[in-house]
Amino acid sequence: MNRIIAGIMAAASVMAASPAFAETFDGPYVGVQAGLNHDRARGADTDIGEVNVRDSRDSFIGGAFAGYNYRLTPHVVIGAEGSFDIGAADALRSGAAVIDPNHSFDLSARAGYLVTPETLLYVRGGYENMRARISDGTATGHDTFDGWSVGGGVERAILQNVTARIEYRYSDLGNNDHDFDRHHALVGVAYHF
Repeated sequence: MNRIIAGIMAAASVMAASPAFAETFDGPYVGVQAGLNHDRARGADTDIGEVNVRDSRDSFIGGAFAGYNYRLTPHVVIGAEGSFDIGAADALRSGAAVIDPNHSFDLSARAGYLVTPETLLYVRGGYENMRARISDGTATGHDTFDGWSVGGGVERAILQNVTARIEYRYSDLGNNDHDFDRHHALVGVAYHF
């Protein structure tokens, strides 16, 4: 976790020194993101029954996002965003039991404050869905994990219509008294139309 914090601080220092060219926090945008993911599972109630995975794993995650910002006041921005992500080497295992995430997507609302015309501090919250291959040691299948996510970050205009951002996101995908937590530390670049 210390490496995640150090990476976020390094990215923030680069963003703080970047010049801004235009106000871009109003309207549609698309982008790409990548970063570190930390999953922790303590069992799961799935379509094939109880999967007794008690493991945690750090992995790489990457994907794409799209959204829409609306400038509510000169300093307040609200919006909606959806993203799709895929992880690498992120299977959780305990003996023969496995939860191996295939992909995830989320839909969330964002609210932010423009501390300068080029820098947006924001929070987010919404719905997350993860599809995974599962096995209890005898049966194998696929299941969907639904949950909620919250997070926040900073986004800064670095070129005309281009922003860079760093973000932390927490997701709870647990069910029926089982814990399944995800932590994302992401950097991203977006093009604003």
